[in-house]
Amino acid sequence: MLLAIEGISGAGKSTLRDRLLDATLAEGLPLGHVGQFSWLSLPATRTIVRMRSGLRAADNTEAISAVRLDLDLHGRHNLAPALARGHVVADRLTLSTACQLALVHGLPVADCVRQLAHVPAARAKLTVLLTTPAGLCLERLSRRATQRRFGDDPDTAARLTNLYDQATTAWTEVTGLPVLRHPCSTGSDLDTLTAMCLSAIRQAPAPTARV
Repeated sequence: MLLAIEGISGAGKSTLRDRLLDATLAEGLPLGHVGQFSWLSLPATRTIVRMRSGLRAADNTEAISAVRLDLDLHGRHNLAPALARGHVVADRLTLSTACQLALVHGLPVADCVRQLAHVPAARAKLTVLLTTPAGLCLERLSRRATQRRFGDDPDTAARLTNLYDQATTAWTEVTGLPVLRHPCSTGSDLDTLTAMCLSAIRQAPAPTARV
């Protein structure tokens, strides 16, 4: 199965991902991990890098085409081969891209989700939206040694929180696939999320060996 972990910066995505990788390794379950983008098209990469910095493309069509191309390449060349070997957890995926598109280009996020939900290999069987309060997320980011990125401020974090909420609703409406919404604010939250994700992974069919 493909499991996507979504949420604003500082929500706990990497922490949950690492906990799942450790837990599945201990159980002997095959779990790989991928990032949000493929970076396999230079023109698409240029547009995505600008978007991640808060800079608009020349027009909305260019931005949507770039992320659709990157997601298609990601699905065919990264996700599909990884899923043939075992389960995969993605630290950000389609919903995060839709929210970034909507934020930077002023587009309805539901429309962005519909534009990106067409790639079969990138359709997460389970999406986990970490609803950790924005204030706590920003507090965590302030303790990191890395430089602040676009979106790591109170106003933008609040806007992104709202966009993620809308995006997850649109995702389920378009794909029929579930979204688990839960904060990752405490150790108890992390334990609960890990248990829920592990349960889903254990119940998912293992990859079929190819002869």
